[in-house]
Amino acid sequence: MGRRRTGPRTPLALAVPALLATGFLLVPLLGILARTQWGALGSHLGSEGVIDAVRLSLLVSVGALALSLVLGVPLAWLLARVDFPGKALVRSLVLLPMVLPPTVGGVALLLGFGRRGLLGPWLEDSFGVVLPFHTSGAVVAATFVSMPFLVISLEGTLAGLRPAYEETAASLGAGPLRVFGTVTLPLVAPGLAAGAALTWARALGEFGATITFAGNLPESTQTLPLQVYLLLQNEPEAATSVSLLLLAIAMAVLIGLRGRWTGAGGSPSAGGRPRRRPGRRGRLAEEAPQAAPVPGGTPAPGTGDPGTGVPGSPGVPGAREPGAFPDPGSRAGTWPLHARVTGFTELTLEAAPGTTVAVVGPNGAGKTTLLRALLGLTPRARAELALGDSEVGSLPPHRRGVAWVPQDGALFPHLTALSNTAYGLRAQGVGRAEALRRAQEWLSRLGVGHLAHRRPGQLSGGQAGRVALARALAARPRLLLLDEPLAALDQTTRAQVRHTLRGHLSGFGGVCMLVTHDPVEAVSLADRVLVLEDGRALQDAPPAEVTRHPRSPWVARMLGRNALPGTGTGGSTLDLDDGGTLVAADPVPEGAAVLAVIAPEAVALHRERPHGSPRNVRRGTVREITAVGSRLRVLVAAQPGTGGPAAEDDPAGGPVRDPAGGPAHGPAGGGPDLVAEITAEAAAELGLADGAEVFTSVKATEITLVER
Repeated sequence: MGRRRTGPRTPLALAVPALLATGFLLVPLLGILARTQWGALGSHLGSEGVIDAVRLSLLVSVGALALSLVLGVPLAWLLARVDFPGKALVRSLVLLPMVLPPTVGGVALLLGFGRRGLLGPWLEDSFGVVLPFHTSGAVVAATFVSMPFLVISLEGTLAGLRPAYEETAASLGAGPLRVFGTVTLPLVAPGLAAGAALTWARALGEFGATITFAGNLPESTQTLPLQVYLLLQNEPEAATSVSLLLLAIAMAVLIGLRGRWTGAGGSPSAGGRPRRRPGRRGRLAEEAPQAAPVPGGTPAPGTGDPGTGVPGSPGVPGAREPGAFPDPGSRAGTWPLHARVTGFTELTLEAAPGTTVAVVGPNGAGKTTLLRALLGLTPRARAELALGDSEVGSLPPHRRGVAWVPQDGALFPHLTALSNTAYGLRAQGVGRAEALRRAQEWLSRLGVGHLAHRRPGQLSGGQAGRVALARALAARPRLLLLDEPLAALDQTTRAQVRHTLRGHLSGFGGVCMLVTHDPVEAVSLADRVLVLEDGRALQDAPPAEVTRHPRSPWVARMLGRNALPGTGTGGSTLDLDDGGTLVAADPVPEGAAVLAVIAPEAVALHRERPHGSPRNVRRGTVREITAVGSRLRVLVAAQPGTGGPAAEDDPAGGPVRDPAGGPAHGPAGGGPDLVAEITAEAAAELGLADGAEVFTSVKATEITLVER
């Protein structure tokens, strides 16, 4: 039985032109192969003129490649990373030689660098340099037409490279040139190699600009393409042989690129996680943890994998507690924080040495912008920053002493875990052996010492997160910024790393700022909780105070509570922002903006309207039921027209009154959704399911009012 075709059939109207186009491109190449005199190929390519042309072509193409690298790499970086006036014009100038007829390019070079050109007389008078009709002129002509291939290829790769790698390197103390040489170039190496190969091949085959600008002088400017042009007039068979040589070189370059220029296959995108290679170090789950020795032969203290029973692991009998380890490479001193941030995020922040500040708030509140402002990495906000007695807000990121762990860690893909961790120390001038020793100690403290020689692509998300944390701590910062550093860890590992981090922060002489969405992290690690909303500080207080009296609806919900913003009406009734009203036990001044906080366990559910003491009754619909431990959380969406306090019709036909005897407030709308927490038995008794109609009731005494 024949193999079945899958996928849509190719339309004949498209297939025929595509085949014709392929044939159109293939026929000239087949013509060269068909007309080549294979028996005389050796004699043709071994002639004295051809050998001289090959030698000169290699010299010119290599010179053009070198000049393109020197000039084109910085130009590609500028176009990819810097916004400046006239950027579109500069990019057009880069592309111009690719669409300009080569002979016109040669004329332009003559008028620019010739003896009567714009710069030619100055070059000859000042430096004695004459480019036209000289080998150097052939190099210049080849560079003019081939450098765009390098710039375009490298610019695209640089644009695809995540800036987080370079920003993290700068936060570890690496200057711009060091970042460019040790992080940027290695990560864009595939794009650079592809551009360099295309540049060299294009320079090798350049004809029009060379003959116009540099002439056709044997042993001086007569390259292989010019040799082909001469041979066509007298020895067409030899010209075909030399053309075959150039064709073979071009095909070899394209095969070597393996689709990198077109994006079809090849290496993974710049900055992406490299593919895992088979082998011992690529086996993550199957490989038993092995302690990696510290450079110098001394075993790393506490090396082991958390939760595996390996000696030295946290929680294993006989293991050292994280706080018992000496702080590797610690430096004496304390650095209180004084910061004033303006722009999208506006606040003033002061913290004593050793303080950990948890920064919380909804998405878009300005949390990451705050961290990037302290780093000096964003134009959206600016920070006047003082650490200790030093004003560092005007310094570049690598000189501030501020280390940063971004959300995904941004480990350098081309470096091992050990080299990643030692990067900041090396950038600060620590010797290689000492930097590696300290890096190994930090990896061991965080339970990943046995993974020191793996690359990031060979680490799980949790392991990579711990390596990123070790890298930041090893850099000995004065201000430590952590952007959800434990988000990728499982619950068990998160607790262990949290314990280790808490032990380090207890003796840290600077300030740590921790962005988190985890209330456990905020309470267990932080001395203060900074609540942001729309770029403004809504609350800055100890965790216990924020837990008891949250001023932000988002924080209250993060803590698992209902949070209903409203405005006082002068009595005990609130007009809720989301519609409806709410009766509290305490009076609220008219016009006062408050937040009504209600614990989920204080919300009662009923299948029929309750009677009696509850002052706040709403009809709603069950939208979601989730398990939290041994209890269930039920999300009840309010129905339109049921947003006010409980009301009963007067049997005598009088006005509607609430159960307390006062006039009922007419509901303005359905009101906000509520979350109730009940037992599984209660849910079964009520017969709860998605879509079921229920009534929620909240006693006025169960409502806590907090000023907004």
